[in-house]
This record gives sequence, C-alpha cells and structure tokens, in this order.
Amino acid sequence: MLKNDLLLRAARGEETERTPVWLMRQAGRILPEYRALRGRLSGFKELVETPELAAEVTIQPVDALDVDAAIIFSDILVVPEAMGLTYEMVEAKGPLFPETIQSAADVARMRVADPEEHLGYVLEALRVTKRALNGRVPLIGFAGAPWTILAYMVEGHGSKTFSKARRMLYQEPALAHELLRKITATTIAYLKAQVTAGANLIQVFDSWAGILPPAHYREFSQRYIAEICAAIPEVPVTVFAKGAFWAIEDFAALPCRTIGLDWNQDPRTVRPLVGDKTLQGNLDPCALYGSPAQVRAATIAMLDQFGPHRHIANLGHGVYPDTNPDNVKVFIETVKEYSPKLRG
Repeated sequence: MLKNDLLLRAARGEETERTPVWLMRQAGRILPEYRALRGRLSGFKELVETPELAAEVTIQPVDALDVDAAIIFSDILVVPEAMGLTYEMVEAKGPLFPETIQSAADVARMRVADPEEHLGYVLEALRVTKRALNGRVPLIGFAGAPWTILAYMVEGHGSKTFSKARRMLYQEPALAHELLRKITATTIAYLKAQVTAGANLIQVFDSWAGILPPAHYREFSQRYIAEICAAIPEVPVTVFAKGAFWAIEDFAALPCRTIGLDWNQDPRTVRPLVGDKTLQGNLDPCALYGSPAQVRAATIAMLDQFGPHRHIANLGHGVYPDTNPDNVKVFIETVKEYSPKLRG
C-alpha cells in the first residue's frame, strides 16, 4: 500500500488534493550525494549495473527533494546493449557505440533480449528500490521509444541531425522497420518485467521525436509507441515525445494515460485536444537558473496554465546538471503550496 499515491491518482485522471511533482533526471548530478557516490566508482555504467547502488541513487531525491515519485536510475541505452550492441558512456561527451547498425546483416545479429537474462540488473535494482521505499512514493520505470533507440544504434552517438539514422528511413525503410520491430519486442518484454519487479508507472521517452517530419514520425515511431502502450495495461503509461508538438492529437488516440509536454508547448492549447488524458510538465529547465522569486513565479504561471486537475508537475525536459538544488526545492515547494489553491 502506497502512503503517497498522488502521482498514480493524477495519472488515472482522478482528482487530487494537490498536484503531484517529480523531475526527469532528478536522480543524478544536481545532488551532492550522487556526485560523492559517483566519484568512488569507475563510471556511469558501474553505477547503472550495480543494483544496490542504482537503488541508492534512485531514492536520494525522495530524501533530499521530497518529490512525489522515484524513477529508477538507469539509461535508455541498456536496451540496445541487451540486444547485442554495446555502448560506452564517455565523460562530458555522452553515449558512444563503438559499432553501429549499417546493414541487414547487422540487424539480423540483433537479438530480442530476454529481460531477466540481459537486463536482470535493472530489474533487481527495481526490486531493491521497491523494498527500500516501503510504500513511501510510487516507483517509475522507463524505456526509450523504439525510434530514439534506433537513432542511437545507427548513428552511434548523439547528433544534432541524426542524418545517418534518418537516411535509413528514406533509403531502407523495410530494414528500419525490421530493426524497430526487434526493439519494440525487446522493450515490451522489458517494461512488463519492470512492472512485475515493482514499477507503478511506466514512462516512454522519445527524446528524438522532434527531428522527424510528421509522416515519418507516424510511420517509424508513433505506431511502435502505440504497440508498447497497448501491451502494458497493468499500470499507467506516460509518453514523452520531445519536440513532437504537432502529434498531440495523435497521442490523444494512444492507449496511454499521460502525455508529457516539453517546455515549448502551451498546456492551454493542448488541453482541449487530449480528452481526459493527464498532462505532465512543463517548466523550462532553464527557469531554474533564475532567482528563487523567479522560480516561484514561473512555477505558479505553469500551474495556472495547466489548471487544477489531470496534471503532473515536472520540467519540460530533464533537469540540467548544473542546476542549484535549492531552486529545485523552490519549484517543488511552490507546487505543493500553490496547487491546492487552484482547487479552491
């Protein structure tokens, strides 16, 4: 039994006494506790792949920031690694795949991963976290959307354009779909295993949704996200597709409960388009660089735009690593203090 179930009630569309709040990337570099732990390790992957440590980092923001949910400390790129494509996390540069997907033979070598065999460390981290939380707050599991995973597997690293990955969609669409089907099958099995391991809610991150034209997005991304949502009826599912502002009406038809908005979207415009779905977001992460008074004012303005119900307060993307944790606390405290007034 959860002591704080605000997030789940809001995700289901139920009325809540205040707006629940958490932050994408809350488990990480903004917290000195995280930096101290990370400094003792060989790197990011050791932390992700050691369940007890991943659980410790997952719970840190619950203790330090008093957020309404924990999100398991992991990475979307554990999925391609489980499929047979190893990644490295290069300090100050981000992910790097020494080998990439370039041909039909490469796609054929990729396996549909078995969650317990190839991603057991994430599932164990969820189980350890669930026991340690002891019902304090819900635990969020997640994975990357298939298109975003394909983009990294083909490109090999982050990119402003992902032109190699996008070229595949034009030159070899059948091959792209073959890879996307394998990623989707892996992701569905992985997320269902996360639910079994204790995740109360699932979020699908389509980080590179916004670089595709709408027709390609519907063909190569949204249809696979729809499959994932339909396969996980056990818990609420949130879809966060950064930059895909033109797809909101399409998302409204998805079998998900919550739609995450980035900071460029106006909740007042979106709300009439999504029916009874819950919205999540969407303070500009850079707003947290302001003074405490500015953070408070920006948070209140955001809450006013979303209205009193069917809203989960968050940022419009992950919190940036050089953000002052005190300003994060102002954001969280303002949501808790101000949102009940909207219900008055």
